[in-house]
Amino acid sequence: AAYVSVMDQYGYQIGKVIGRGSYGTVYEAYFTKQKVTVAIKIISKKKASEDYLNKFLPREIQVMKSLRHKHLIAFYQTIETTSRHYIIMELAPSGDVLEWIQKSGPCSEALAGKWFSQLTLGIAYLHSKGAVHRDLKLENLLLDKRENVKISDFGFAKMVMPQSQPAPSPSYHMMSCFAHLSQTYCGSFAYACPEILLGLPYNPFLSDTWSMGVILYTLVVAHLPFDDTNLKKLLRETQREVAFPANQPVCDECKDLVRRLLRQASKRLNILEVLKTGWVLKFVAEKPTAEIKALEAV
Repeated sequence: AAYVSVMDQYGYQIGKVIGRGSYGTVYEAYFTKQKVTVAIKIISKKKASEDYLNKFLPREIQVMKSLRHKHLIAFYQTIETTSRHYIIMELAPSGDVLEWIQKSGPCSEALAGKWFSQLTLGIAYLHSKGAVHRDLKLENLLLDKRENVKISDFGFAKMVMPQSQPAPSPSYHMMSCFAHLSQTYCGSFAYACPEILLGLPYNPFLSDTWSMGVILYTLVVAHLPFDDTNLKKLLRETQREVAFPANQPVCDECKDLVRRLLRQASKRLNILEVLKTGWVLKFVAEKPTAEIKALEAV
């Protein structure tokens, strides 16, 4: 294939396919100049939509370039040719959390605590930079060789205006934000908050924390809290308090955190509140002083 020679010129030896997205394929590759293995997302300009190439892709690259955190997949380089875009990133060699759960079932409290607190630190960093992810789900939580979480796939991420700047008008901003999102939630209804499902203007920071609630529930129960096969049923379910199966031992602190994430936006925890909950702090490797400070400044 033509792309192999392009990659050769830059010193990348393409290996096996490790993922497929709607417009791109992700390969494992060996970077000969630095003797490291990386992940390369190759996007064909012929296959991708105009909208994706002109709007989402530049945004994904802009967001990734401006972020650096141990729980986010690191961005190394982007290369553009006449027919393709190549995004070179950190490789997470141990698969994703969805695969782990499909294979091993519900996580122990300790493992759920480890992964969820790492997700919380990564999103706290993201939100403190004025960015939102908007597509958090188990398959976007990759695992490094020590099985630490690396948040991936910034295809729908964007920098939201920091609150300090005067916006054109709140409703205008929220609507433009929404117009974008209604197309965005194509593949992940099960993780989408009720306000998105209802087509209402919403706060994208709180849509991320709702998705975190869905993730935490699934870590400890091993299935999604809401059935997304039927949209009407899904809407009904997301507006009721979430139920836990009686036969599975989930601690009350953890259940309580899930319930405070899976509730209407006006009562839902934001990322700073999540970071300060006792259950999360119990599992954080070191006290998240920097993340808390950065969020309080915003």
